[in-house]
Amino acid sequence: MKKLLEKIKSIEHGFTHIVAAGDTILADEAVDPLSFANACLKDDSYQVRMLATYLLGHLSVDHPKALKTLETKVAADENWRVQEMLAKAFDYYCQSNDYEQSLPTIKKWLSDKNPNIRRAVVEGLRIWTGRPFFKDNPAIAIQLIASLRLKAGESEYLLRSVANALRDIRKKHASLVDQEISGWDLTNKTASSIKKIIEK
Repeated sequence: MKKLLEKIKSIEHGFTHIVAAGDTILADEAVDPLSFANACLKDDSYQVRMLATYLLGHLSVDHPKALKTLETKVAADENWRVQEMLAKAFDYYCQSNDYEQSLPTIKKWLSDKNPNIRRAVVEGLRIWTGRPFFKDNPAIAIQLIASLRLKAGESEYLLRSVANALRDIRKKHASLVDQEISGWDLTNKTASSIKKIIEK
């Protein structure tokens, strides 16, 4: 394992090597992946913490503690690459559980006070209408994303994620997105900023 960790630490960019390392660990019956992931979260290397996040995403389907760790410790990580992996981990959880069945968790994360958690949902499920359930129910996807329009101003990172997600959907469902926007109070600076990005 030491050699595996040293190898991923030596690569600065990308996700492929992290995924490959994670799959190797998950296939190794001699390793307790949950304990290993929790230990990796304490590492100074963002690559190792990304690996931990990947593992926790896969484990979250059967281990509620893994999902809770994503929601707490991982979401508090200050490295943007770890946050990108959190988005991927959340999508894996939703995909594995079925997107419709994951709606309560999606709504819970979207209402969280931490903008990193809200962004993980918005970014992780992009392009939303390419996902099962949301593909057949684009209006629900739009409403869920748009529910963040007033709080997104807390984080430029989140604001852009919300706007870009709605812009993605607008390419195929312009009338639905425009109908949603028509009901916004555009005196709100954040809502106005999101609208401008969507319509670029």
